[in-house]
Amino acid sequence: MTSLQSRHIDNVYSIATAGALLADPATSLVHKSWARCVRDHGLDPSRPTPARILPAQEVRAHQQQLEHFLRAARAGMEDIYRRVADIGYMVLLTDAEGITVDYIGNPAWDDQLRRAGLYLGADWNEAHAGTCGVGTCLIERQPMTCHQTEHFDATHIALTCTTAPLFDHSGKLTAILDVSALRSPEARESQHLVRHLVSIYARMIEDADFLRHFRSHWILRLGSAFGLVDVAGEVMLAFDEGGTVVGANGGAREIFSGLRQPLLGGAVSELLHLPMDAIWRLGNGGASALPFAHTVLLPGGGEYHASLIAPRLRRSPVTAPSSPAPQPSDRLPLLERIAGEDDPAMQQLLAQARRLVDRGIHVLVEGETGSGKEVLARALHGASRRAALPFVAVNCAAIPDSLIESELFGYTPGSFTGGRAKGMKGLIAQADRGTLFLDEIGDMPMALQTRLLRVLSEGEVLPLGAESPQRVDLAVVAATHRDLSALVAAGRFREDLYYRLCGAVLKLPPLRARGDRRYLIEAMFHEEAAATNATARLSEAAMQRLMAHDWPGNLRELRNVLRLALALCTGTRITPEDLRLAPHRSSPDHRDAAPASADADDGAADAARLLDALQRHRWHVARAAQELDISRATAYRHMKRFGIVAPQRG
Repeated sequence: MTSLQSRHIDNVYSIATAGALLADPATSLVHKSWARCVRDHGLDPSRPTPARILPAQEVRAHQQQLEHFLRAARAGMEDIYRRVADIGYMVLLTDAEGITVDYIGNPAWDDQLRRAGLYLGADWNEAHAGTCGVGTCLIERQPMTCHQTEHFDATHIALTCTTAPLFDHSGKLTAILDVSALRSPEARESQHLVRHLVSIYARMIEDADFLRHFRSHWILRLGSAFGLVDVAGEVMLAFDEGGTVVGANGGAREIFSGLRQPLLGGAVSELLHLPMDAIWRLGNGGASALPFAHTVLLPGGGEYHASLIAPRLRRSPVTAPSSPAPQPSDRLPLLERIAGEDDPAMQQLLAQARRLVDRGIHVLVEGETGSGKEVLARALHGASRRAALPFVAVNCAAIPDSLIESELFGYTPGSFTGGRAKGMKGLIAQADRGTLFLDEIGDMPMALQTRLLRVLSEGEVLPLGAESPQRVDLAVVAATHRDLSALVAAGRFREDLYYRLCGAVLKLPPLRARGDRRYLIEAMFHEEAAATNATARLSEAAMQRLMAHDWPGNLRELRNVLRLALALCTGTRITPEDLRLAPHRSSPDHRDAAPASADADDGAADAARLLDALQRHRWHVARAAQELDISRATAYRHMKRFGIVAPQRG
């Protein structure tokens, strides 16, 4: 150990244990980190630790989590490296755990860079490496320089590292951009321009990822420098054809941070105090961007010059709407549209649902099959701050037993024979930062209930074959047509998972019990007619017959009946003769819910009903499942549980 290292260790220990911080913000930030390393991470400055390099397989797993972001970042890294390579710097990128997932350096220095940890797979998390550019930036979330003896570990005191955090399109900390040198001038001020350069490129990489992610949307770019808005849009807002904001880059999140209402989900016209006609003209009708067509005043009095980018990737050809901007009544939340005013019970349920939005409470929706559980779940998602983020629906009863674990949790490359070469991101991970809808949760196998409980309690998911879990941020809505509390009493559903899921319970009534049936029939009829460009109208006689029906299949059955009636109708009015209604019978959900009692013979009733259906349908599993209103996968699962085996055919 050199005398310089010994003096450094004494200095770190004295400051880290003294608790006093200097007035200079940069120095204070470093000394706070030193104290954290000793107090929280249990690191000892007298025990220097060599750089930790992860095995190649683990590095690939970290890279796959950033697959799309890496493409935008790599272009920025190559550009910044061309500017700093001649003065002895290299560039690296880490993920949000501090693991280096990409780097660019002089190949002649590979051995030195690897020993110093400026290499692919290096772990720069502060908990392991101590105060450093990457690890401390992950905690402080601001551009910073860790210069030579500002490092905690004496192994690293020759290095200078300048870093900036990278946030994805939703504002989540995703990566760290680092420009480092093995040797540099002793004066800390020598890094001022490097820090400025790293900050600029960090924003450019974020904006490149933003443009990629929202390439199927309209993007409004606003720049304070006249003439440069097309190449340096500081503020960017992505919005859909209806003018609803679905994305905002870092500059926009900063500018509009003082809004009382959420930025996402608002109207871009109200945000900018411009009519939609003026906004569409910025893009010359969508054919191309027309820069400098308008000057916009944003919060704080800033004057910005606007340009509009048309969608580059569309699901179907569209042009800029020529109609006026939608009025507030046209943008009524889905929560307000799924029930009429004639049903006090539903209005009370919706009032409760509105209070649950963005409260961080898991919701359990109970109701018969077809009663609109997924519609309510999507409405809750659409009314939340997560509306522009993923809504991932998982039917726990429809995924085969052999696939449900890999589908939900994903897997790493080589986890099992027949898997994808690059592995697969599971449905839970796909819902990160959005809403996970678990339909028919009562049919989830017990073994997977344990793993799901860990996801909900720890906020992390472990893919098959992975060694370390992945953090996930989820709003969870579960749904079932069964009585989960009875399943818990019968030992067929985990009690701890039940209480984790039912932070709030919303019970959807069946269609036959709804007081707003006329409203629902009319609303659904107009939807189906518009979807098929049909001009037929519903006669009052047909309406009365629909109102009198008991609807064992609930809203799902109603939609099918209306769709078929529109297809069969040859005139201008739907008559009772055009309706194909099933005979009156008790709801299959009542029959299906009966086995959920805690009686000792509840399984026997389940088995008897399934066996009877299979025998009547000559062991055609799909038809038996359809009669019982369960999925084929659930039917096979119950056959296995009850020991029901189809007879051998000679």
